[in-house]
Amino acid sequence: MKAVILLSGGLDSATVLAMAQAEGRACIAVSFAYGQRHEIELAAARRVARAMEVVEHVVFPLDLRVFGGSALTDAIAVPKDAVGTPGIPVTYVPARNTIFLALATALAEARGAGEIWIGVNAVDYSGYPDCRPEFIAAFQQVIGRGTRSGLERGEPRIRTPLMAMTKAEIIRRGVTHGVDYSLTHSCYDPDPEGRACGHCDSCLLRKRGFEEAGVIDPTLYVS
Repeated sequence: MKAVILLSGGLDSATVLAMAQAEGRACIAVSFAYGQRHEIELAAARRVARAMEVVEHVVFPLDLRVFGGSALTDAIAVPKDAVGTPGIPVTYVPARNTIFLALATALAEARGAGEIWIGVNAVDYSGYPDCRPEFIAAFQQVIGRGTRSGLERGEPRIRTPLMAMTKAEIIRRGVTHGVDYSLTHSCYDPDPEGRACGHCDSCLLRKRGFEEAGVIDPTLYVS
């Protein structure tokens, strides 16, 4: 079976790709150049796609800076040392996963892929509303009611294998599948040399995950 994998270049999406390949899927990776603060994560996505020998890697140009409204696409400071703060953080990009899944669905239809794999997580995450099981279930209904492949075959099905896993569990699973986490990038606010800041939500969750997993973190942090 063909599967479309949303590949950001981060730890979670690389793990999802490895899990899909372990299940024998022919993987088509899709990444988005959406006007994010830096190109480092896209470079990481390309490294991961090459190393893991995906069938195809589509990089879709999509400039969400037109809308702004997020610290990842606008002139808004990335919060530091704030993981676990109540509410939805300013690093939330308006409707990002809705947009990404819509485009992944179009790609899946065009390529005849029966699944879409996405690394959303509702345990160790920053509180984004588009990472919850309810959102995925609702989008599956959109596919079923608004696409030809959904109406005719009930496809593509959305796979979220990381949804109930801690970051440590995700890392351990990736290690069993041979994921090279030195190829990945998670930081929202790296320095010009590409070193991770070590203090944004994504860095803090990543560092804690490696520590709890008992796995050496290959990330180069500024501090």
